[in-house]
Amino acid sequence: MAKRKNTVERVADEPNVQLIKDMASMSKDPYKWVLYSFDWGKGELSDFTGPDEWQKNALNDIGTGLKTIGQVIQEATASGHGIGKSALVAWIILWALSTFEDTKGIVTANTETQLKTKTWAELAKWYRLFIAKDWFEFTATAIYSKDPEHEKTWRLDMVAWSEHKTEAFAGMHNKGKRIVIIFDEASAIPDPIWDVTQGALTDENTEIMWFVFGNPTRNTGRFCDCFGKNRHRWTTRQIDSRTAKMTNKAQIQKWVEDYGEDSDYVRVRVRGVFPNTSDKQFIPANYVEMARTKSIGVYEYQFAPKIIGVDPAWGGDDEIAIMMRQGNCSRLLAKYRGIKDDMVIAGYVAKFEDDEQADAVFIDLGYGTGIYSAGKQLGREWILVPFGGASTNPGLLNKRTDMWDQMKQWLKNGGTIPNDPVLCGDLTAPEYYVVMRGPQTGKVNLESKEDMKARGLPSPNRADALALTFAMPVRAKKNHSNPSFSGSQSTGTLEFAKGTVDIFA
Repeated sequence: MAKRKNTVERVADEPNVQLIKDMASMSKDPYKWVLYSFDWGKGELSDFTGPDEWQKNALNDIGTGLKTIGQVIQEATASGHGIGKSALVAWIILWALSTFEDTKGIVTANTETQLKTKTWAELAKWYRLFIAKDWFEFTATAIYSKDPEHEKTWRLDMVAWSEHKTEAFAGMHNKGKRIVIIFDEASAIPDPIWDVTQGALTDENTEIMWFVFGNPTRNTGRFCDCFGKNRHRWTTRQIDSRTAKMTNKAQIQKWVEDYGEDSDYVRVRVRGVFPNTSDKQFIPANYVEMARTKSIGVYEYQFAPKIIGVDPAWGGDDEIAIMMRQGNCSRLLAKYRGIKDDMVIAGYVAKFEDDEQADAVFIDLGYGTGIYSAGKQLGREWILVPFGGASTNPGLLNKRTDMWDQMKQWLKNGGTIPNDPVLCGDLTAPEYYVVMRGPQTGKVNLESKEDMKARGLPSPNRADALALTFAMPVRAKKNHSNPSFSGSQSTGTLEFAKGTVDIFA
């Protein structure tokens, strides 16, 4: 029986044998491939001699990474507008497919509209100009090999993400071959999609490449983390629109003059750096950064009341958080997880109240009625606070938004918090919106815990516990001459005489 020829052997029988050899030789050199694969300086590309400098650097970084055996390529690019990001995405896709047999890939974006009208439309343009376009079939949702034996295994698909249907991202395996994953406008892609995509990074002896691009519109979330706490996992670049060849420099200069160099508008749309405040973020990140690094005097707030806030667990995976605030000082007293006995929790709260000689204890009404009732049995006069109750500020929808607004102003005006990454994340995570219909039209509402869960974010229990300390004015019963708070002048961070309690059932 005659041996069946593989794809390369079959195509080698055709006139484009040299083209196949050339493409194979550039499997680890995407920059050389881009220069080779398009008629630069002719026709539609008559005004261009090749990639922009930042695109060249990005392509060369990919090539360098591929030369390290076993390394997963993870590239994150944040940029201003109009720099040629979509063109780079198109080149990566075409290079990856044409230089490695049976490459599999997926591309998604923040919205289906962005995916179809920008990302996929740009790929269509470069596919049309591609020297080896006859090797592949291009459709409205996929590009794949014309060889019928490989059309299922040698392809890249356009997939609109859904946090409720993550199968397409979870199933990206291609052992021994090449995998390409691309997120466009990655700031708005929810955390669950990022989480399941991680599963595609486990195949051994496989070339795995994950590229994320976008305007840095939010200073929270996984895209921002690529440049922050996870930057050791990513090759990152932030591209200022003023450095790119194709941008309208006159228009950009008008933006800078109108809004200011360090305005969030210019930071996001021009400089390619993350904003101080995301478009919908309620508490700016710089308020939190300032609050966690500010130092205070030991006895500066001994006159102020000590107020404890208790936020019970919202769901099975959430923690119960207990915060205390005295003047401009705050402290995480305890965090519990898995304890379902309200009497046990009430006992802990009562002990903190006694130890700290607290002047008031506020508990979230929603899930705290059991703790409150148990406290009653212990002779405690704690106060339940309905998050959905009336706000003292007519411009805010409810009590929770009101308390968070007071907390935001407190942070802005000198409040200090522990250097706790979870609390810092809790404070910056919730977004807000303005009610657009009904009798509450025009009022600001803080994002609910349910909506945050839908975005793949945890319940901000520690921040809610701190917000509860702003539920209502409190008068100190006595002068707290021995405060448990102390300032660390050497590190600039807030520390406390007593450690945080961390109990798990």
